[in-house]
Amino acid sequence: MLRLMTHNVWNRDENLPAWLEMGEDCSAQARIGGLVQVYLDTQPDIIGGQEVSCLMADLLKENCHSAGMEYTLIWGRFTPILYRADKFELLDSAFLTYPEYMDGCADSVNDVKSKAWNMGVFREKATGKVFIFSTTHLWWKKEGDPALGRIYQPQSDRAREQQIAMALEKVEQYRQKYNCPVVFVGDLNTGYCSKAVEYLLRKGYRHACHIATDFAEKSVGYHACTNTGYEKQYSDAPFEEAIDHIYLLGEPEGAVKRFDRYSPEYYLPISDHSAAYIDIEF
Repeated sequence: MLRLMTHNVWNRDENLPAWLEMGEDCSAQARIGGLVQVYLDTQPDIIGGQEVSCLMADLLKENCHSAGMEYTLIWGRFTPILYRADKFELLDSAFLTYPEYMDGCADSVNDVKSKAWNMGVFREKATGKVFIFSTTHLWWKKEGDPALGRIYQPQSDRAREQQIAMALEKVEQYRQKYNCPVVFVGDLNTGYCSKAVEYLLRKGYRHACHIATDFAEKSVGYHACTNTGYEKQYSDAPFEEAIDHIYLLGEPEGAVKRFDRYSPEYYLPISDHSAAYIDIEF
């Protein structure tokens, strides 16, 4: 059984004044212990990251090693993949930073170049089975009401759909080459009833929550953790509003046993996104 995870760790390297005033510390150095504890608690075999800065990538490698967890890093500009080299052989990899400007979108849709896609083709050493593991982070702003302020931007849904299309086109090239299943994870910055997800579904992908045979978590795995502080509880929004996703294509029927999100109390000041993961047997 393999445990495959998606995890947005919050791109914040230094502490902030609002946190300092509260007697808190949101720097990467302060939060790394909580992130490593998540991995100690859940023991993922592969992690697809989002918002992982250069500093945080270094800290994750170093601190996971100190905690007895050996991960190899596939760098991917804020979207790295961490995997256990003792369990997997890396056969191939690819990376893509989404363009800053896209067709039909007047404004930038990748302002700090953190929106990207990363992929590894893995062979499980114990079984010889091959699969693609892909992680992505899509554009974050919302359409709808201009009263949303700084998070409002027209054509944001269109941008996410185009980004997904670019990622899936790349994935398909490797799927054809290796004739293997795909695990597609990431922070899509949009819920289940959205254009980006509709595109995934049209291409035959299925959400892990809908095909898990033993357990399927229905929470969103999210709470506010921002420059001004953090919420002391997790959101109770319905599953359809979750923005951290795991989709599969071409996996054997019944392969996904568990879809879950890990949301312990100690994690509340660590990141706004709970880690989501699947247990799968190809």
